[in-house]
Amino acid sequence: MPTSTTITLDCADAGKLADFYQRLTGWKLDGTTLSNGSIDIGFQELEGYQGPGWPGAKHIHFDFTVGDLTEATEHALALGATKPDFQPGGTEWVVLTDPDGHPFCLVA
Repeated sequence: MPTSTTITLDCADAGKLADFYQRLTGWKLDGTTLSNGSIDIGFQELEGYQGPGWPGAKHIHFDFTVGDLTEATEHALALGATKPDFQPGGTEWVVLTDPDGHPFCLVA
């Protein structure tokens, strides 16, 4: 059986996006790879990259469980995330997009 080791996101600036997710999660950053000890997230630069957008064109998204949804949302926004108008999660989760347009959710 295959074992997942790394999820890699295409992006415009690998260093910038890796730094965003490191500050969001607190995970260990090694170059452009982020790790929590179980799974790695890699960031791969592509010339002319355009984010997938929300809603609709997303390819993949992360769900991060947080203790305080409001506080975590404010923290992510201060780091450069944006909050789209379309929010299907009610009080259970918040959809945000990272600086390159990848959607991710903060889950209570």
